[in-house]
Amino acid sequence: MKHPKILAIVLAGGSGSRLGALTASRAKPALRVAGTYRLIDVALSNLVNSDISDVWIVEEFDPHSFNQYLSGGRPWDLDRSHGGLVLLPPFSGDDEKAGFSHGNSDSLWRQLDRMREFEPDLVLVLSADHLYGMDMRGLVEAHLETEADLTMVTTEVSEDASRYSVIDADPDGRVTDFWYKPDQPQTSLVGAEIFCFTAGALFDALEHLHEELGELSDYGDDLLPWFVENRTVVEHRLDGYWKDLGTVSAYWEAHMDLLAGTGVALDDPDWPIFSGQRPLMPARIESTATIGRSFIAPGSLIAGVVESSVISPQCTVREDASVRESILLDRVTISPGVHLTRCIVDTGAVLTSGTYGSPDRVTLIDAEGNVSEG
Repeated sequence: MKHPKILAIVLAGGSGSRLGALTASRAKPALRVAGTYRLIDVALSNLVNSDISDVWIVEEFDPHSFNQYLSGGRPWDLDRSHGGLVLLPPFSGDDEKAGFSHGNSDSLWRQLDRMREFEPDLVLVLSADHLYGMDMRGLVEAHLETEADLTMVTTEVSEDASRYSVIDADPDGRVTDFWYKPDQPQTSLVGAEIFCFTAGALFDALEHLHEELGELSDYGDDLLPWFVENRTVVEHRLDGYWKDLGTVSAYWEAHMDLLAGTGVALDDPDWPIFSGQRPLMPARIESTATIGRSFIAPGSLIAGVVESSVISPQCTVREDASVRESILLDRVTISPGVHLTRCIVDTGAVLTSGTYGSPDRVTLIDAEGNVSEG
């Protein structure tokens, strides 16, 4: 059987408004994960480990520092003369596909001409908002075996499913119903926002829907319901860890899962997470420090108490300070007498006094020291 030509499109354009200060001045895919990685590292590493090397990233919100980090794809071995990583920012001009999109379906429609020119057999579409590990080759094989027009990766969730795309499927895996963020979910089976489209079916659907609706928005509102109603759609179950990091509390919970060893394995030598991490000195741990089950990133100085926490690069926790069940982003300074519990502290914050947080909620502290509940 001929090996299909696969194009992967990573949608990295959202502003991440539910994350508050964490995404006020950075693209969501640039958020730290486990102290040293970025969220985009997860999506790109899953693709590269799956031997998928034609990757397009659709950008919109605050792409400048994000582009600098991506370095043309070099950290993931995607800086190639032919294929590799392609960045697709918004553009201006007379083309009707110019400008900013109105949602992820519209983002795909705006790339329709480029996709046609590339001539893929399959188009993988994924978000850069999730924490998971997955071999895309299994998804591709399942898609080809079922001869589906669309294969949706799904997962069971124990939390409230109403903030996700909820689906129902028959025993053979055929998707029979689809509800986008329903008030009363009928099942706990949700879409993981990873899709494998037969290219021709996707192109025809985008063209048809744009002609019918005049303007596309989110694929939960238009593209996916149309596929379920008019084409063959099957599910491909992801049984491992999957987490949408779209809210402050979810971001915190994912890191507590990583610390507890119940999250996705970021240290699997057979499935490495590639990254554009800066070269920094190892973390310095002073004799006054007390550390329990935490991630301490390079360039940090720890002289106080750190327990069940994630410390990003170049942070400082002084003597007589404590950080418990918290996440410090880059270059945060925790001065003597400062005590944190279940806090997320944004990049560059300098906390000089006070007790922050509580054991029953997540507290977000921005770079200027302003406090809000997650």
